[in-house]
Amino acid sequence: MTISRRGADRIRAGHVWVYRSDIIDAKEVPPGALVAVQEEKGGRGRPPHTRILGSAFYSSASQIALRMVSPHHVDNLDQLLRERIRNAIAYRERFVEDTNAYRVIFSEGDFLPGLIVDRYNDILSMQVLTQAMDRAPIREVVISELKEKLQPAGIVEKVDSRVRQLEQLPERKSGLIFSAEVRTGETPMPEPVTTSTEFQVNGVRFLYDVVGGQKTGAFLDQRENYAAAAEYARGEALDVFCYQGGFALHLARTCEKITGVDSSRPALEIAEKNAGLNVKEIEWIEANAFDLLRDYSDQGNKYDSIVLDPPAFAKSRRDLPTALRGYKELNLRALKMLRPGGILVTCSCSYHVGVSDLLEVVSSAAQDSHRIVRILENRGQSKDHPIIVGIPETAYLKCLIVLVS
Repeated sequence: MTISRRGADRIRAGHVWVYRSDIIDAKEVPPGALVAVQEEKGGRGRPPHTRILGSAFYSSASQIALRMVSPHHVDNLDQLLRERIRNAIAYRERFVEDTNAYRVIFSEGDFLPGLIVDRYNDILSMQVLTQAMDRAPIREVVISELKEKLQPAGIVEKVDSRVRQLEQLPERKSGLIFSAEVRTGETPMPEPVTTSTEFQVNGVRFLYDVVGGQKTGAFLDQRENYAAAAEYARGEALDVFCYQGGFALHLARTCEKITGVDSSRPALEIAEKNAGLNVKEIEWIEANAFDLLRDYSDQGNKYDSIVLDPPAFAKSRRDLPTALRGYKELNLRALKMLRPGGILVTCSCSYHVGVSDLLEVVSSAAQDSHRIVRILENRGQSKDHPIIVGIPETAYLKCLIVLVS
């Protein structure tokens, strides 16, 4: 497959995506195929020739038409996939600690584009996002290698229906795709594996239903930020967009009173169960975060520590102005509610909101609220979500911990 110079320059700069607008010649390539990628050279009197740039997975539906998997020709795709999976597992064994729940495979971050795998104790959660990764031979290799190397009790596939529609993939339901077997005498019997499990993060215990939860599962990318926030937080704390209690349960180690706020009743019900596992008394409030912060701020409510961990407000670049207004409103209300010497933990998981954008939001909110803000830590996602230099899309989570006076 031949691509433009612009697409080739992008690859040479370290990225792994080629957009459809940079495809010069695709001929008849089947969806999800592994293709050789080349750049057309020539001009100024020189005869045209091609330069091989490597191998990529092709999508017939996505605007990201090619996702590079190797700078070389791939002779044995099965072997390449197995090596990448082993490398991903070895990376986590080296850098992940104090948990039995973490991201095992992070798509482009592990050079396995279109594949996400999370581990929750003895259960793996897998998500397929591209035509290539959904091909039966590739799925078989992935599942086989995960079974052999991690020996899970079960593997659950989490389906994103919208992504499958965009990739023009057949409908598929979320559910258990592998269950370990035990032998009773000579007769193999399926082990009664459910999709629910208990895991621990930094010594804090959590329940999780891998099928019923959001996305691939709990917010594992915040694991290291949970622990960092607990080091600074004191007194009375408010955790806004608390989901199933990740920040709140960690803050309970150092704070005297914690309130968690979320608009999802099912999430709060699980948060309450998680609190019970850890013998923690936390007040859970079902409410719209913007409305609650506005009311609390107007009433003069005060806290010593506040966490803001909203969902992604900017799904695309065109959403950025609206997203920044939303972040500004949240941070302004939080700053007004913090006592002098208070701690604010403010996050954004929107890739399109950069670190500089979040800093500008906090700066503007500080000016409007007449507060002085000192940055204690400028953090990102946990190390099991590796950031690749040259692929900016692998860096998406921002987490600022600031002291407010």
